[in-house]
Amino acid sequence: MIILIPAYEPDHQLITLIQNLQEADPWLTIVVVDDGSGPDYQDTFDDAARLGCHVLSYDVNGGKGHALKSGFAFIAERFPGNDVVCADSDGQHGVADILAVADRVRHVTASMVLGCRNFTGDVPARSRFGNTVTRWLFRLATGQRITDTQTGLRGYRADMIPWLLSVRGQRYEYELNLLLEAKQAGYGIHSIEIATVYLDDNSGSHFRPVADSIRIYAPLLKFLGSSLSAFAVDTVMFLVLLASTDSLLIAVLGARVVSASVNFMVNRRLVFEHGKDTSFRAAATGYVALVLVLLTANYAAMWTLTSLAVPDLLAKLVTEVALLGVSYAVQHRFLFVRKGHDASTERPLPTEPAAVETHIPALVPAQFQHSLTGKSGDQSPKRFRSN
Repeated sequence: MIILIPAYEPDHQLITLIQNLQEADPWLTIVVVDDGSGPDYQDTFDDAARLGCHVLSYDVNGGKGHALKSGFAFIAERFPGNDVVCADSDGQHGVADILAVADRVRHVTASMVLGCRNFTGDVPARSRFGNTVTRWLFRLATGQRITDTQTGLRGYRADMIPWLLSVRGQRYEYELNLLLEAKQAGYGIHSIEIATVYLDDNSGSHFRPVADSIRIYAPLLKFLGSSLSAFAVDTVMFLVLLASTDSLLIAVLGARVVSASVNFMVNRRLVFEHGKDTSFRAAATGYVALVLVLLTANYAAMWTLTSLAVPDLLAKLVTEVALLGVSYAVQHRFLFVRKGHDASTERPLPTEPAAVETHIPALVPAQFQHSLTGKSGDQSPKRFRSN
């Protein structure tokens, strides 16, 4: 079992975590990634190396996703066949919880394991709000209920590493992308409850509320922007056709044909990452079927609301908002999926090695000059027990 710890400008909590892990299980292999922290933090990473950790270091900060993928690539090369548990360096993850995730990983098949916080007690407001928003957006997108989508404590089977390296994202958005793409890749998501720990009001976090939130929510924000544009087109056409024909059916149908055509092209080319991986014919056929279902639901809802004397425009707003989540979930999960996966079985099909290499960070292989031989003795793989 490998413990992978990405770290950027870490404080003393990193060394404390390493020491506590080694006391709990001296056989653990620990890989620490210095994500461009700079010379002011060199002593901390040198201490980690002296404790027997493998320390990967590079000069420029690349983001958490970049650091994780650097670690995965190193582990795949140096410790093939070993499962991986990722933990944060800021003291939020207790040793008992890390080992509990590691134990669960050994007993699952084709699944990642999340250490999920329950967010009870004294939790910083921004952390509670951010997780709540992401949790509901994730459920909207995938239909899956996960209590902690932002957890950094995650376990992965060894055979998942090629997929981990193929998923896009260099910063905090990478971990959400893994959750969003897991089902399409044929992987399940298991959760275990862990303690909710925030030290000093989470002052050790390097999360940037605005910039990183935009990165995390980008797929959903792009879809929302596309949907709002289509909604504007649909609403204008609806009002024009309703005024000119005085027919609710013609107004709904005509407006939807125009707006759906625009929405399909935008979603396929700009919104969904794997939209262009799906053949135009297959995507268009599925989209037309989705539009017909949504159109039926739209007309039924509009008829019901207007029959209850709800104004036309208000009825239109309520109906479109209600169906927005359904539309996103179906397009993300079924229409615009990654090429090379069998959607009927949700199992990954064979892919060419070049496809896996596409998103490996440019700075891998990392520099290993800080992987020093310290008091723990020989740093060769023979020293460590294979799990």
